[in-house]
Amino acid sequence: MRRDIEGAADWTSPGAFEVSPGLFRIPLPLPSDGLRAVNVYALLDDAGVGLIDSGWAIPDARAQLEQALALVERRMSDIHRILVTHIHRDHYTLGVLLRRDFGSVLSLGAGEGPSLSNIMESDQFTAMGNLDELRRNGAGDIVDAVEKLFSTQTPAVWEAPDDWLLPGRVELAGRTLNAIATPGHTIGHLVFHDAPMAQLFAGDHVLPTITPSIGFEAAAMTNPLREFMNSLATMRELPDARLLPAHGPVTDSVHARVDELVDHHGARLDATEAAVHAGATTAYEVARVLPWTRRLRSFAELDPFNQMLAVNETAAHLLLLVSQQRCVMTSDGEIRKFI
Repeated sequence: MRRDIEGAADWTSPGAFEVSPGLFRIPLPLPSDGLRAVNVYALLDDAGVGLIDSGWAIPDARAQLEQALALVERRMSDIHRILVTHIHRDHYTLGVLLRRDFGSVLSLGAGEGPSLSNIMESDQFTAMGNLDELRRNGAGDIVDAVEKLFSTQTPAVWEAPDDWLLPGRVELAGRTLNAIATPGHTIGHLVFHDAPMAQLFAGDHVLPTITPSIGFEAAAMTNPLREFMNSLATMRELPDARLLPAHGPVTDSVHARVDELVDHHGARLDATEAAVHAGATTAYEVARVLPWTRRLRSFAELDPFNQMLAVNETAAHLLLLVSQQRCVMTSDGEIRKFI
């Protein structure tokens, strides 16, 4: 465990890394996850600690958070409020346990209400809804593998937050932040803008080295990629700021990364349209001919979970192409097809 000024060579290294006075980035581990870690941000004041995002409710993450807070002379019981950017379990579920044990106030964007309701009803994170989406997207071949994956997951801890956040001012550890709705990665995703410090707590909306998944959640959006692109445009309208992401190192410019993401999705839309014109008719068929990840891996090289994400994201690109009148959606029974 280390307490350092921000700039560790490996952003996943455990510790407390000073981003600016009174603000520390604390990476917490993820179980069997290619992302390896999630950044929790701790803001310190005389009253204790405010967190932005909380981590995944696993023992290793809890222990690592406790050790990191000790480096800055704080305890878990000092955590008085947690602002959560979105409902995914690596951001929300450890906060539920912290609230149970220490009375921390847990706050989540109001737009995540439908997803949380669906999750709490099924006790399985987005399982059935995403299986239905796979079938509609022509990916029946991978449903069994994905269903087995979901069935072996340890149930997470899901509870309603203490308060539902709306866009606007929110107080945390003596700072006034601006909560900004950024739907796309999830329906109710929020980012928190610290204008006086020129910093953006970006959650999974703007990530420095990867693109956030689109279309993986418990309550579906009609056109998630369109929402995501509109949310990127909102970020570009703000004054530029330091990027404090949930996954990856802190970087100097939100605008620079937004421009890269816009270019990436523009190229991806072109490649998706070309695949349809070459004869692929479903999101599954298109996903199978496109390269994936920064390493340009084939679809067959992905594990079942990431194959599901790939099909969902391809479907999101296809739906945006339809809204742009670049292709047409038809149906073959329950399967969506594109020409």
